[in-house]
Amino acid sequence: MEPLLLDERRGPLRLLTLNRPAQRNALSPDLIASLRTALADADRDDASRVVCLTGAGDKAFCAGADLTTVAAATALAGHEGRRAYAGLLGDLGRLGKPIVACVNGTAVAAGMGILAACDFALAADDARFALPEIDVGLFPYIALAPLARLLGRRQALDLAMTGRRIDAQEAARMGLVNSVHPRSALWTQTEKLCLTLAGKSAAVLRLGRRAFYAMQDLPYEAQLEAMALHLSLNAGFEDAREGISAFVEGRKPEWSGR
Repeated sequence: MEPLLLDERRGPLRLLTLNRPAQRNALSPDLIASLRTALADADRDDASRVVCLTGAGDKAFCAGADLTTVAAATALAGHEGRRAYAGLLGDLGRLGKPIVACVNGTAVAAGMGILAACDFALAADDARFALPEIDVGLFPYIALAPLARLLGRRQALDLAMTGRRIDAQEAARMGLVNSVHPRSALWTQTEKLCLTLAGKSAAVLRLGRRAFYAMQDLPYEAQLEAMALHLSLNAGFEDAREGISAFVEGRKPEWSGR
């Protein structure tokens, strides 16, 4: 059997591909578990500087939860499955490395939550997006946590309450994705961004990314104080000293990751 998740190392990139194209890369319990394990391994792997997440095939990035497994689960198993999905979104937020979504097709329901939890998202120009849960008598409770932070209240509720489908161009206008590209150029542009990120200090990206997500729940004054503390910590890094020296000397910095 084909693995549910393809895990490839491409130089400094760690490419994770949801590999259920016949099911439009819907999330099964085993796929969620595999993805969480791979993310933890990528976080520990010094050679993996950037994580890229995509879907197999050309139809879907992720079609949300696999409703066949949801329907067959007991109440307790179903709840644990939903907690595992919530845990996956938490894992994405705690990751110490940049994560880029290469949106190769439809992203709906729980797939939208994964998309929103990534740092960057580049989409094919024919990709489509939706939160259709309302049309089957549900609400996208868990996915709304990262989506509301990304889009703001009105746009997140617009998608959640109407269930309407939007195209890639509208997704870019509302900030759901960073940029839209012809399908033939999508991977080239995604790889270009990933390599740009891989060329930065891994230590600074780890500290900065975690500080950015951690400050979101703090009051404004506490955010400022916390960020001042992080900046002082960052200023003591070897890479900060190297970066400043390289700037003064007019050369390219050589990062140590410390």
